[in-house]
Amino acid sequence: MIRFVVASVLVFLLAIPAMAQQASVIKIGGLAPTTGNVATFGIGQRNSYELAVEEVNKAGGLKVGDKFYKLQLIFEDEQNSPEVGATAARKLINQDGVKAILGPTNTKVCFPVGAIAQENKVPMITPTCTNPKVTLVGDFIFRAGFIDTFQGAVGAHFVYKTLGKRRAGVLFDNGNDYTKGLATYFRDAFEKLGGKVVAFESFTDEEKTVDFRPQLISIKAANPDVLYSSDYYGAAALMAKQSKELGLNVPFMGGDGFDSPDLVRIGGQAVEGVHFTNFYSQDDPSPGVRQFIKAYRAKYKDTPDAYAAQGYGAAQILFDAIKRAGKVEGPAIRDALAKTRGLKTVVGVITYDQNRNPTKPAVIIRIKSGQQSFVTSVSPQDLPSTIRP
Repeated sequence: MIRFVVASVLVFLLAIPAMAQQASVIKIGGLAPTTGNVATFGIGQRNSYELAVEEVNKAGGLKVGDKFYKLQLIFEDEQNSPEVGATAARKLINQDGVKAILGPTNTKVCFPVGAIAQENKVPMITPTCTNPKVTLVGDFIFRAGFIDTFQGAVGAHFVYKTLGKRRAGVLFDNGNDYTKGLATYFRDAFEKLGGKVVAFESFTDEEKTVDFRPQLISIKAANPDVLYSSDYYGAAALMAKQSKELGLNVPFMGGDGFDSPDLVRIGGQAVEGVHFTNFYSQDDPSPGVRQFIKAYRAKYKDTPDAYAAQGYGAAQILFDAIKRAGKVEGPAIRDALAKTRGLKTVVGVITYDQNRNPTKPAVIIRIKSGQQSFVTSVSPQDLPSTIRP
């Protein structure tokens, strides 16, 4: 009996360090599509989550209250699928016990994941879901990027004011809340400025659609002087090639979904001169951006795109809030996130409004000689009041 008691005490004492070690780790969930039709978005975000966690741990961890915690990233490929994303979110919360979620990447996955995070009181910060309704799912849902009412207005203003175009043809996927919403916001802003959308054409499911000629033929017949698409880079590259084949030789403008090296790899010369709105530019001279790009290149031998930068920025926002929360609990982290004011990140200075959206500028990018080239930065106050969100 004595031996049994002694043995039990020894087991307990030996377990204490392990228990302490386990208690000093904060599990963070990561969601992004590293396979599928927008894999370049997800790979960049996964890389940035890993980089941000690694940097915090190398510096000794996060101090919450009077204790230091190491971070553990548990990443899941959500495949740009609402169903896969929902399953992954439940796993992260119910099995892995994450305290917060970074991601998902795109709007159609943000809605179901956001509902699950809200139900379980787990804070979620999406780096790049831009549909305005995403954060309205609940008070645990935040974003690191701008919303599409702003992005659509920026694109419309650039087309109308800078490119001097007055007749727009619009092409988008009507089965995707992001593409449908952005196309609509562009149209509304463009027409408020005095332009006319002469064709508003749609298709369903850009993951499966490869022939856009029927819609492009209709658009060409309407005689536009500019083509706008809210779709992702793979579809956009094919649209550019097919519009040139059909003789629709007008400027091509898009949204942040164009941001991928595959836009040029697939589109080639057809995407030369294309403009699109984006979250950040690789040409940004600010010290924080230059340091991030240097660290990312050193680790991954690649240059981070805007989706990677937004992933890193979302991590910066979350980690700052956890430190200020005082305890590692969902509601406390949520409250700290909501109070974020003037936080300097790689994607700009973050202050949250009442709907958990940050006010930040957009940039205009041009494809020049096969490379992304910075054109200009646009803040909300730069837009006419008639189209300002």
